[in-house]
Amino acid sequence: MALSLGRRLYNLTGRREPAAETVWPKRPEGRLIWLHGAAPEAAAGLAELARRLREEDGFAVLQTGAGAGGGGALVTMPGESVGEVRAFLDHWQPEFLLMTEGELRPALLHEMDTRRIPVAVAEAREPALMRGRDGWYPGLLREAAQALHSVFALDEAAARAWRKAGVASVERAGRLEEPSAALPCQEAERAALAGLLASRPVWLAASVPEGEEEAVIAAHRAALGQAHRLLLILVPQNPERAAALAQRMEEVEGWMVAQRGNEEEPEVDIEVYVPEDAQEYGLWYRLAPVTYLGGSLSGDGALRDPMEAAALGSAILHGPRVGAYATAFGRLGAARAARAVATAADLAEALGDLLSPDRAARLAGAAWAVASEGAEVTEQVLDLIRRVTDGSPGRRSG
Repeated sequence: MALSLGRRLYNLTGRREPAAETVWPKRPEGRLIWLHGAAPEAAAGLAELARRLREEDGFAVLQTGAGAGGGGALVTMPGESVGEVRAFLDHWQPEFLLMTEGELRPALLHEMDTRRIPVAVAEAREPALMRGRDGWYPGLLREAAQALHSVFALDEAAARAWRKAGVASVERAGRLEEPSAALPCQEAERAALAGLLASRPVWLAASVPEGEEEAVIAAHRAALGQAHRLLLILVPQNPERAAALAQRMEEVEGWMVAQRGNEEEPEVDIEVYVPEDAQEYGLWYRLAPVTYLGGSLSGDGALRDPMEAAALGSAILHGPRVGAYATAFGRLGAARAARAVATAADLAEALGDLLSPDRAARLAGAAWAVASEGAEVTEQVLDLIRRVTDGSPGRRSG
């Protein structure tokens, strides 16, 4: 087939000196699926997909790109010369390629189409030629897009762009499912504490650094004026602070404080409960309808992943410092699924507002929806891969 003008121009602009022969790791035995993440945000979703492909279907998994992870073979994406693409495919022999975002690689897609290897795009934004190779190539983007089998678009605007580019199968889907952030707990312990707390209002201050302890105490003091039976579960960042913190609240605030490390329980007259073990957050998130994430107000950033609380139905309060969890907080913020505060005074006000069970429930419900989104998209992608690879499981090694 004669090359189009756009493809000829594209190939000419990509000419360079021949690269040294690439030495790749040994190809895993059996049938292989290739996953390519164009951005780090795709890593968690691709990791979960890779796990299911291996465990449920027995496929080997090859991963490339910024979103790579999850235990499959991990290599560098081939360049966009015909020779590099052919050598890569000759070595790895994938049966299917799933890419994310919307970066189109015409040389790769042309060769995949020639070999009748299906390619799909998940978490798809609007299509574009790869960075560094964009330019004026008449009809090339549309030609490359039409080589795709399916596109799962992030939103309706992206879906319209892919349809305009000529892709026949486009669905508005959203993100891939990420591994569950729901932390475990001992159900017997949860049931016992839930019975002890009965109908008391409860809030959790998770992994609170020393510099934020006064802000949490002030918020609890203010909230007790609204709900005198309110219980604060305060988990300090440093477990060694537990005893001094409990003593300070007893002596200065006059509160009844129980320490879990002393095998004390949050009895009916206890106003603050101080655990020390950071391994029990699965228990505290389940018991507390509202959680403040320590480190986000005046520290270096939140010290716990907000998706942990979201996955277990606790409404989230946080300060302006998101730390390592910017993407997660961004998703929660876009869905109005977390309450951001700027100061200690704001924390007290927001906590008072969320003492209303219906308001806390709405926020927690929105957060849970964000934490659990993607399951349907992952099922759609798995179903597609199984159908186009004849629905047969891969050969299991061993």
